[in-house]
This record gives sequence, structure tokens and C-alpha cells, in this order.
Amino acid sequence: MSRKRTVQNRNSIAHRPRGGQPERNEHGAIHKDWGGRIHVALTMPNTYYVGMSSLALQILYRIFNAEPDVVCERIFWEKGAAQAGRPLLSLESEAPAVDFDVWAFTISWEMDYFNVVELLRQAGVPPLAVDRAASRQWNGKPWPLLIAGGPGVTMNPEPMAPFFDAILIGEGEEAVPHFIERCRHGGLDDHEALLAELDRTPGWYAPTLRPSNRNHPHFRKVERLWVRNLPDFDTSSALYTPDTEFANMHLMEIARGCGRGCRFCLAGYVYRPAREQPLETLLASAERALSLGYTKIGLVSAAVSDHTQIDELAIALQQMGASLSASSMRMDPISVPLIKALAETGAKTLTVAPEAGSQRLRNVINKTQTEEQMMRAISLAQEFNFPQLKLYFMVGHPTETDDDIQALIDFTLEARRRFKRRIAINATPFVPKAHTPFQWEAMTPVETLRRRQKMIHQALARHGIEVRADSPDWAEVQAVLSRGDRALAEALLAIPSGGLTVKSFFQALAAQGLDKEHYVGAWEIGSPLPWDVVQSGVSENYFHYELRLASRNRTGLSCPPDSAGCMACQACDPAWAFRYGDNANRPVPAAKGGPWRAEDWMPWTQLRAKAQPLREASPQA
Repeated sequence: MSRKRTVQNRNSIAHRPRGGQPERNEHGAIHKDWGGRIHVALTMPNTYYVGMSSLALQILYRIFNAEPDVVCERIFWEKGAAQAGRPLLSLESEAPAVDFDVWAFTISWEMDYFNVVELLRQAGVPPLAVDRAASRQWNGKPWPLLIAGGPGVTMNPEPMAPFFDAILIGEGEEAVPHFIERCRHGGLDDHEALLAELDRTPGWYAPTLRPSNRNHPHFRKVERLWVRNLPDFDTSSALYTPDTEFANMHLMEIARGCGRGCRFCLAGYVYRPAREQPLETLLASAERALSLGYTKIGLVSAAVSDHTQIDELAIALQQMGASLSASSMRMDPISVPLIKALAETGAKTLTVAPEAGSQRLRNVINKTQTEEQMMRAISLAQEFNFPQLKLYFMVGHPTETDDDIQALIDFTLEARRRFKRRIAINATPFVPKAHTPFQWEAMTPVETLRRRQKMIHQALARHGIEVRADSPDWAEVQAVLSRGDRALAEALLAIPSGGLTVKSFFQALAAQGLDKEHYVGAWEIGSPLPWDVVQSGVSENYFHYELRLASRNRTGLSCPPDSAGCMACQACDPAWAFRYGDNANRPVPAAKGGPWRAEDWMPWTQLRAKAQPLREASPQA
């Protein structure tokens, strides 16, 4: 297929010779002529292998290209490419990044902030939005309008705010068509006017036009967007390639959001409330994939087994001849049909996420699965002959002690007694995240994390258990980024291209007069936060309430996909919360031990005198 493209304006066509990009073995790529169209470069700031594993990128690719007057092409980061002086070109037509009207980033992880800066430098684009606004390209054209979205910036956009013209807060399915409509009506010829219009639009954050400090006289929060009717959108794969983690797999987002309320989990709050794709929609999507020869079906959700029709879905997909994979599951209750279908259709690994070894600590983090439930799942993994069992834990949770680490070891050894094949565990350091109940909590010191990871490794390795332990040093870098403010932008810029190390990052931080301990240490509850500009939907009082429960080793509330009649956390608006009308038998949120009563919840102001800060309520590590 031709790789020729427009390099002048949208109504004239010139041709560019091939740039020598490798041919990709993929199905579903869209190639459009550039004449008379809006040109969008869509980027996940990571490698092709990682980026093409993202269902979010594929959904956005479909939505942008569904507009007949939009050309959307992909750009990926490649390690060493900037240092080698290679031009940054799009995948479809090998167009330079600077030739696009809009450069749209979807950012999933804070650690990709470094790649954002490197991509801008590689493209020859001034990294800071204020510098782009004050200058033009060599040919007089404006720089591409830079926009971003995704969980890596939605809850705390501030470290990336100086780099982008506009940031989408929340989910993009409904926002993208509206954005394109504004571009059609002169927005690309007048970025200033377009940004002023976006600034007045719910969900859009124009950092140069909106102060982020809540004490500023002109402070205004940005309302998070969320899709109320998920079945209106196709949330499945648009592209297929063997060169990704999910090789030639048809991914289907079966549900969005999670009502479990794990207190460490950003995704559980950024995507509230939980919503589902109906069974018939999912089966139709799978049938289309099977007709194209893609028999591997990947079920994607924060908690796949929480789908209210997961048993029926698993059985039907197996009967259709699909091989199943699942992103993550819960064990309360366990879906035996799903585990059975995974095993019988060739899944190699069953993943269980206890997150903590002791029941006390699981209560603190609001992980309601019991050891009995998880051990039953592990026994089923043995019974159904899974080749491998994976256990996911976090190390360094608030209030964690060495006794909790020993409980983690004991839990894993009990799993070893039940499961006779390969076992691997992950011991990932806890990192406090914005808009979660633990957003004020300190990160456990690196030395303590390293010692506890070593304790786990020494106890389990001799039993043939593989222990994978993410670096505490890099976790500390992530903690700074996840709780960062706009001041971090200068530190990111100070790191030379290709020179990123833990040491160079903290040196750059110090050179800007920024204190690492400020970002990783404990913060006063109720104090201003860098991400105050984001109205996540969940009220700060609700986070106070959950933190108080955690200090008492108590689990909190849950919000299943079919729940209603609740405005406690305020993520739902009244139309959604009371969508079942006045039906006295409508589902209601339930806490562990029975139905949750709204009258039990009180604002933090009424509890302040009674509550003990979490970090003071626990024994010292």
C-alpha cells in the first residue's frame, strides 16, 4: 500500500520518499489520503510492543478514524532512536510528527513521562506549551496542538501540564468527536481560541488558562468525564499483530471500572462507577473476531470475574471455539466456569492477587477476599492442570510490619503445598496515588522495601518459587511523579536525552531546588494537593472516611456493577444513581457483612476528633 502523504497544507499534495521504517505484520491499520483532512498523530509514549498491547490506544484509533475527514496515524517511542538522530515518523505513512495538526498522547503510566519529553525532542518540537505558543515552525506553520489523556494524567495532570496544550480528564469516547468538531470550525488555525473554547468545555484542562492551586482566586476544578452508556461504543480490538504481549488476540473490554474500593488502586477510583458491556454485545464482538480467524479472546476489565454474566460469557465463548485469557479475577465469589474455560482452552497461567499476606493488612487496604477463598482458587488451578500460578503482592502498604511479610511468606508456602507446578510471585512496592484514600500516606523507605523483598526471596526461593521484585529505587521515582506538581516539568527537562537513571532523576530534582522527601513523605490530611484541579467525582470526605476505616483495620464499601440508590462517594450523578427509579427492590451497595446503610456515613468534619491518622494507628515497622 502506498506510503505517500501530504506535506504542505490540507488541500495540496506533495510526496515524501519512504523513510525506511520496518514493515509491520499487522491487520486493521487504516491508510487514508491526506488531502483536505485533519491530521492526528496518536501516541502511547512507549514501544510498539507495549503500545499495541493497549486496548485504549486501539479504541482511540478507531474513534478518530471513524471521522471521514480525519487521518489518524500512530507514532511510538523507540529506545535509542532520539540519540541516534532518527526522525520521528508515523507508522502508516511515515509522516514527520511536526506535519500533524494534532499530536494526541494516551498516557497509562507515570514512568512514560520521560518518554514524552524524549519524543518531543526527537520530533524537534519545543517541549513546553508556552514556547510553542510563542513560536512557529521554520515554514511558518504552527506547531502541532498537543493533547493528552489516559489514567497516567487523568487523576494528576500536573507534572505533564506544562508540556501539553490541553489534557482530557476522564474517558474519551464522547469527548473525541466533540474535539474534532471544534477543530473543523477553525480551531486548528487559531490555537488560542480553540484552547479558550476547550477551557469552557467539561472534561478539558488547558493548563495555561487554569490555575491548579485551590487557594488561587481564579481556581476552577475540571470535571472528570465518564461514559454512562458503555454499550454505545465498541471497546474491542481494532488492530491485530503478533508483535505484542497479546499476540493476535482479540481483546474485549467487558466492563469498565471497579467497585471493590481497594484503597491503593487508582483505577478503582478513576473509572467509577462500574459499568458493563452486555452479554450479547460481547458475543457478537467475539463472533466477528472468530470469523476473521482470531480465535484467542482476551477478556479485559479491572475485575473480569465481577461481570454479572461472566459464567454465561465464559461458557458461550468456549462453545464458540475461542481460547480464553483474562486480565484479572477476584475469588469472592469464584467463577468456576471461567477458570474451567480458561484451563480447557489453553490458558497457561492462573493469576491470583492477594496483595497482602495477612487478613489484618488486607482489611487495611480493603481487599475483601479471604485466604480460604483464594486457596480454593489455587486448588482449582491444580485440579484443572494450569502450568503456572502467579501471585501478586504489594510490599510497603501503610501499617505493614515484618509480621505481615511473614504472613505473605506463609500464604505462598501454603499455595506451594496445594499447587505442585510452577509458582511465581510479584512483590511490587506500594506507591501512593492521587485520588485514592492513601493519597496522603508516605511511601515506605527504600531500605525497608529492599530488606523485606530480600526476606521474601530468601524464604521462598529454596522452595522453587520464583520471586519477581520491582525495584524500590524506581518505585520511589514513580512516587515522586505520581504525587508531583508542575515544578517537576523543569526536572524532567533537565535530564539529558538517553541519560535517565535513578541517580540522574534525583540529581535533576535537587538542581531545581525540589525536595524528594516532600513528594514521598506523609502529607497532612486535608492540606492542598497538586491534583486539586481535578474533580474526580469521588469526594475528599469519602477518602477521609475510608482512611478512618483503614486506621481501624476495617474494610469499607463495595459498589457492584448493578448497584444503585447511593450517592455516598459522589462519583455517580443522581440520574445514574437512581436509574432504577423508585423500585424498592433495586440493588444497593453492600459492605462486608451485609447491606451498607447510607446513614452510617458522616463527613470527616464530624469524625476528625475521633479519627486517628493511619500512620499513627499502626505499630512501627
